[in-house]
Amino acid sequence: MSNGEMRAARIGSPASLASIEVQKAPVPSPGADDIVLRVEASSLNFHDYLVVTGVIPQPNGRIPLSDGAGTIAALGSNVRGMKVGDHVMGLFFPHWHDGEPSPEKNGAISGETVDGFAADYVSLSSSAITPIPAGYSSLEAATLPCAGVTAWRALTETAKLKSGDTLLVQGSGGVSMFALQIAKAIGATVIATSSDDTKLDRLRSMGADYLINYRTTPDWAAAARAATGGKGVDVILDIGGGNTLPQSIAACRMGGQILMIGVLSGVSMTMGIPAIVMNHIHLSGLAVGSRAHQLELVDFINRTGIRPVIDSSFPLDKLGEAFRYQQTNKHFGKIGVDII
Repeated sequence: MSNGEMRAARIGSPASLASIEVQKAPVPSPGADDIVLRVEASSLNFHDYLVVTGVIPQPNGRIPLSDGAGTIAALGSNVRGMKVGDHVMGLFFPHWHDGEPSPEKNGAISGETVDGFAADYVSLSSSAITPIPAGYSSLEAATLPCAGVTAWRALTETAKLKSGDTLLVQGSGGVSMFALQIAKAIGATVIATSSDDTKLDRLRSMGADYLINYRTTPDWAAAARAATGGKGVDVILDIGGGNTLPQSIAACRMGGQILMIGVLSGVSMTMGIPAIVMNHIHLSGLAVGSRAHQLELVDFINRTGIRPVIDSSFPLDKLGEAFRYQQTNKHFGKIGVDII
């Protein structure tokens, strides 16, 4: 690895899509316990959009993007068990290695509280990476640290989804797509919602068992209950927040689970607390997961062969355009960023 210059996309002040600028920077050198990652790809998450548009305030010059994958370009003197050229990916929470979340483990967030992966090279602790799945490209791997790990932890650790259960996923973004694939590999029945019939057809081709267009069927909770014979859905992955949670509650079976992972439709709501209490609904909030969760997901992918759905990809110097495309909500699956 040379000690020359690299590119890094930085957020200006005030933060906006127009303020993103690709600048020259020196290639980092690894500390004794670190590796330098040659970033080859990243992907966009809604969290990244909140960062680059200033909804989550940032210092001037922050390097965004929570996901990144590539090859090890250099090793610190204390690093063992790795070598230059290994294909690896970073973590959303670089300090959360295993166990329960805590303020200390979740204090560092890639692309938010610390610099992210919108750069040619990044220096990381050797404990803040994992291998990528066998046969995955860097672009495919770069879809996993946020969306893939969120879906994995939500379904397998929190919900303990099992064969025969019913899962409802909302939309066709990264987390929902991974959840659909993981659930089908486990043997669950999947109900998918979208406002776009073309997207619903594609979700059917991926294995969704029941499809609901929530624009033409505004009371999609009733349609979901009908799909379960009136019992209600076992597990609901709610990505909408304020505008979707009331219907998620109405669609959930007695004793079922609603996993809150997003706020795409709003951050506040008037909630029907009696319905939650009297129906014994388990309402859980969660954000991504640990290095241990990511390793579990890699093992699951290696055993099942599931692959991410990538809508399109943009070069690093078109990062603002990538986010503008994300704003249109026309994408199906993940939007990638080619950095190599």
